[in-house]
Amino acid sequence: MSNTFLFTSESVNEGHPDKLSDQVSDAVLDACLAGDELSRVACETCCKTGMVMIFGEITTSATVNYEQVIRDAVKDIGYDDPAKGFDYKTCNVIVAIEEQSPDIAQSVDAQKVEDLGAGDQGIMFGYATDETETLMPLTHMLATQLGSKITEVRKNGTCDWVRPDAKTQVTCEYKMENGVPVPVRVHTIVISCQHSEEVTNEQIASDLMEYVIKPVVPEKYLDDNTVYHLNPSGRFVIGGPHGDAGLTGRKIIIDTYGGWGAHGGGAFSGKDTTKVDRSAAYAARWVAKSLVAAGLCKRALVQLSYAIGISHPLSVYVDTYGTTKEGMVDSDLIKIIEKNFDLRPGGIIRDLDLRRPIFRKTAAYGHFGREDPDFTWEKPKKLDL
Repeated sequence: MSNTFLFTSESVNEGHPDKLSDQVSDAVLDACLAGDELSRVACETCCKTGMVMIFGEITTSATVNYEQVIRDAVKDIGYDDPAKGFDYKTCNVIVAIEEQSPDIAQSVDAQKVEDLGAGDQGIMFGYATDETETLMPLTHMLATQLGSKITEVRKNGTCDWVRPDAKTQVTCEYKMENGVPVPVRVHTIVISCQHSEEVTNEQIASDLMEYVIKPVVPEKYLDDNTVYHLNPSGRFVIGGPHGDAGLTGRKIIIDTYGGWGAHGGGAFSGKDTTKVDRSAAYAARWVAKSLVAAGLCKRALVQLSYAIGISHPLSVYVDTYGTTKEGMVDSDLIKIIEKNFDLRPGGIIRDLDLRRPIFRKTAAYGHFGREDPDFTWEKPKKLDL
């Protein structure tokens, strides 16, 4: 088809060293919030062979055993045996945490939650598209769901050779119809999955096709020309922190929209929601999804910007790629947003209930497009037009 184009998104599993770092950072955040919902947390994590380190600024009245939180997170991910290259029981844990600068605190704090100043300056984006039921891009949705399925078959024993580290990548062929990308077919699927020493490449390919790809990718998108690269490097026994260093915040495109829309550059994990990098990105998705779900447009990109210590956003921008409802333009949607959403950090925290310890589970398989009642930003708001 000459009028089509290819687009690709990737994902990594919870055992990937960068994702392990994200989850440890958010496990620390959750532990602080569980004891003190007003905790201020900026927690980074790095990992390498036999070592996990957290570092950053935390101000909380909660009593947190950081070492135990870290080991529990690593255990839950599945690194519980030296044969996997990493073991929660024996890894070295380093804690380098200080309190938040009082200069930042005095500019952010407020008596009422609604009056909170933004924790930093920055730009945040949200995106939604009607190409899937979740209002997420198909490439990103499939890459993420394939990764999640690999973890499922590992943890339930269906494929006992699977180890925690894995990467997925999906290329789809699209056609453009009036500003809307419409998926036609899946062009290529790439999966690289860490595995035990004894399993054969043939079994890896067979099991991934049978237990991962077929249950996840709708048959209508697969055809005889779909290309599969299953563990294309050959062997992938050494993985996780043993195979590569990991760091919080290095998978920001995987965390969001798989390369669609735009990204302001701020990572999410390890940050409490006074940090607009996280809360405003969630709000921007909530706004974009609400606009598309209401039928006001077929596709929307929303940008918000903030200044440290200032509560109201400096700017609100919407691009619907020419897909607004007949008789409307993007500037009309700005007025609807201003009428329906309180985009001050405190308003976002209040309306999305973001002081709960729910963030560890956001840190793998995407922060958006998931059906979970704790992901409040995924429930479209009924708009007053």
